[in-house]
Amino acid sequence: MIRTDGWNRYCIWEHSSQVKELYRQRCREEAPEMTCAAQAARLLEPLASPGDTVLDAGCGSGYFLHSIRKRNLELKYWGVDAAQSLIEIGRQELAAYGLSPDRLLHARIEDLDGAADHVVCLNVLSNIDNYHKPLERLLSMARKTLVLRESCSDTSEYRYVRDRYLDAGIDLKVHVNTYEVTQIMDFIQSYGFAAERITDEWTQGKREMVIDYPHYWTFFLARRIR
Repeated sequence: MIRTDGWNRYCIWEHSSQVKELYRQRCREEAPEMTCAAQAARLLEPLASPGDTVLDAGCGSGYFLHSIRKRNLELKYWGVDAAQSLIEIGRQELAAYGLSPDRLLHARIEDLDGAADHVVCLNVLSNIDNYHKPLERLLSMARKTLVLRESCSDTSEYRYVRDRYLDAGIDLKVHVNTYEVTQIMDFIQSYGFAAERITDEWTQGKREMVIDYPHYWTFFLARRIR
């Protein structure tokens, strides 16, 4: 029989009870704020105006909302994620903080269209096959700024590896990619942005092992100039 539910079946984020519980705790503010989320919000702070929209691409359950709330940024928050169960967690938990459930969208980045004043994308593009198409979509939507955090280094490295931290009985692979910094910068600039590389505060530019593979977290701040 041919079916069309393959995306959810093979999506690793649909198969980790540990991640789901952590994301629920973050939505309830029962877990510490992620350093990268705090840094992203601080990067936005001097660039955002009251009433601006912010799109959190690959939002998980939308807990970045708390990072902008804590800094009194009067932004209209939208989140999108490809994992249905993570979006449902956010819809359940963040209504208590004033976020309408319809502000959390179940979709892949490539499904998006439209525009937002600011786009934030943290730790997403390193775990998909390549960055070109989704990053193009995010740049096309960003009216003012894009804040991006990915694994980037002097050279690119592509891996497709088994995730050994999923629920028992689940045997799935995930992309663990590191992209070349200069290629990312050039790509961003080719879409009419000025791009700035910023040291990640959590790792201070050092390697971090995530699911047993090296990640080189790097922030990019892109500001539209044309």
